[in-house]
Amino acid sequence: MKIKSLSDLPGALFYPLKEWTEQSIGNFNLFIGLGFLFIMASAALVLFYTVKIGKSDERTTKINLTSCYCMLMSIVICDIIFPKDYLINQFFMLKYGIAFFVSGIYLLIQYRKDFK
Repeated sequence: MKIKSLSDLPGALFYPLKEWTEQSIGNFNLFIGLGFLFIMASAALVLFYTVKIGKSDERTTKINLTSCYCMLMSIVICDIIFPKDYLINQFFMLKYGIAFFVSGIYLLIQYRKDFK
C-alpha cells in the first residue's frame, strides 16, 4: 500500500494486519477472540478498581471523572489512528478495549497512590 498523504498513514500501518486476517478464517477468529478477551479483561480491571476505590464522595468523584476523561481521550486518539476502510467492527472492539485498559491503569495508579 502506497502512502500518498498523511491521511493514508493509518491505513498503511494496519494493512499487514488486514492481510493476515484475510489469509484464513482461523487468523480472523484468533484476532476476534483475543480482542474479546482483551476487552473483557480491561472491563474487569476497571470494575475491580472502581469497587475497590469505594463509594461516591468528593474524592472518588474526581477520580472517576478523571478516569472517564482518560477513557474519552483514548477513544479520540484511537479514532484518529485506526483506519476507517476495513475491519471496522474489529477496530471498534479494540478501541473500546484500549479505552477500558487506559482507564483501568489510571485507576490502578490512583489506588496505589492513595492507599500506600
